Amino acid sequence: METDRRSRKRLATRRAISVVADRLFRERGFDQVTVNEIATAADVGRMTVFNHFARKEDMFFDRDEEVREVLRQALRERDPLVDPIETLRLLAHRLVSERAPYLDFSPASQAFVETVERSETLVARARAIRDEFAQVVSEALSACVGRDPADPDARLAAGLLLATWTVAFIQAHQTFRHAQNAKKARSSFLAIVDQGTTGLKAAMAGTPYA
Repeated sequence: METDRRSRKRLATRRAISVVADRLFRERGFDQVTVNEIATAADVGRMTVFNHFARKEDMFFDRDEEVREVLRQALRERDPLVDPIETLRLLAHRLVSERAPYLDFSPASQAFVETVERSETLVARARAIRDEFAQVVSEALSACVGRDPADPDARLAAGLLLATWTVAFIQAHQTFRHAQNAKKARSSFLAIVDQGTTGLKAAMAGTPYA
């Protein structure tokens, strides 16, 4: 029980820091906010901030580990009658249906995207996270079919999948920016995912991934 209490307290502190940091980043821009200012606004010490976040960028992209685990879990628990690539396509539809916060298309998410666009540091970190996600998907794909973690087919499938989802994500936000319509943005995202998945399955024909 004591361990659970400490874990909840730690998560609450991390979330409180992230919320404060996010507000400051959106108000003033990521590069104009210091870690000391975040610590002061969150009423914690500077070292407490770094105990929870290794980099300032991690306070902004604070859900990336959650997304990694969602991807791993989907493949780890997939229906054996459904191929891995189709499993990830169905995951995209489920996350949109459940209104997952990282696939939100709204004024708040638009502000998030605009904050990234105004900072070269955040743009660089977003690209790095995309590459890290590709590695996570590659390893999860190979594991779920019993292949070597360095399987080149898995790497190719993961790279193509992340490229598809990246294009879908960017286009959906552009759709929302122009139409201010979340339903259209979600439809745009899923249409590109579906189209890309068709091509991905064709590319991976003859492998256990499709």
